[in-house]
Amino acid sequence: MPIKRTVSICLAWLLLFAVALTLSFQTAHASQADPGGAWPLLGFGGLLVNRAVLNDVFTNLKTTFHKAFDAAPSLWEKIAMKVTSTGSQNDYAWLSNFPRMRKWVGDKVIKALEGFRYSIVNDDFEATVSVKRSHIEDDTLGIYGPQAQMAGFSAKQLPDEIVFDLVNQGFTALCYDGQYFFDTDHPVAGASVSNKGAKALSAATLAAAQGSYGAARTALRKMRDDEGRPLNITPNVLLVPPALGDTARLLMTTERLEDGKPNPYRGTAEVVESAHLTSDTAWFLLDTTKPVRPFIYQERKKPVFVQQIDMSADDVFTRGEYKFGAEARAAGGYAFWQMAYGSTGTE
Repeated sequence: MPIKRTVSICLAWLLLFAVALTLSFQTAHASQADPGGAWPLLGFGGLLVNRAVLNDVFTNLKTTFHKAFDAAPSLWEKIAMKVTSTGSQNDYAWLSNFPRMRKWVGDKVIKALEGFRYSIVNDDFEATVSVKRSHIEDDTLGIYGPQAQMAGFSAKQLPDEIVFDLVNQGFTALCYDGQYFFDTDHPVAGASVSNKGAKALSAATLAAAQGSYGAARTALRKMRDDEGRPLNITPNVLLVPPALGDTARLLMTTERLEDGKPNPYRGTAEVVESAHLTSDTAWFLLDTTKPVRPFIYQERKKPVFVQQIDMSADDVFTRGEYKFGAEARAAGGYAFWQMAYGSTGTE
């Protein structure tokens, strides 16, 4: 073999050996200094999973989550008030005897709380998605974008689900006075007061409108406190399921009812239609003009994006999975039943 050719081959082998030795040293040094360090990201046909890659992946998922959260619709604030919670539960015994201004003659009258006990205990909520390490390695992460969007949408909808579930259960769930929230015999100064009906919402005739919506409106406006003074309830929200949306909008917008008679209820309330309502016949009239509203959304921890990207976590070692999702702590409850009227719509 010619001497020049032999020398060239030897030099080539020495060069390959030097490159291999250098790469081996760099890899060992990176592993010791920073096991998740940002060394070469591209492997054979995919990504090498390290801290930098994980941060990029989950930053994008967090951004997607927040965009979906901000864009998601929400209706709960139209009918409920938010109460911030600082512990495991809140006590609402004060609802049983809300003080009002009176003429000051002699000593002040101290309004004591009655023997009602009404507390709302916070619940934990979560939505979690697992991200397979193999999907990061194979760079097939497109399937997680929609899941991040749905997690954000669901987190935004959590207050709606809590509040409108209160409405759905209002005929069978107890409020502060020990009665169902919508009931016919709430005790007030030794008498029974009703905020419940059974008439179907109707705009067919003046008589039908008066017997349904009109009766509810009158019942709320006649509400009084335990001293017999009017509460000045101002019903302004007509809450209905999708099945009653057209009837409600007709009742609130048309100049004449279906029988041709003038519509006295035009513009008297805002129609709020929610698919969260489970009954196709039940409808509700509410007063949301006061500082206190009929329903309570109690928030201990607002929905937040959470992630688990610790490369040494057990789930990563045993199942090759990272995780992201949302967490929240909240609950719902009933405030003043005097500010709400519910009809089952079954009569």
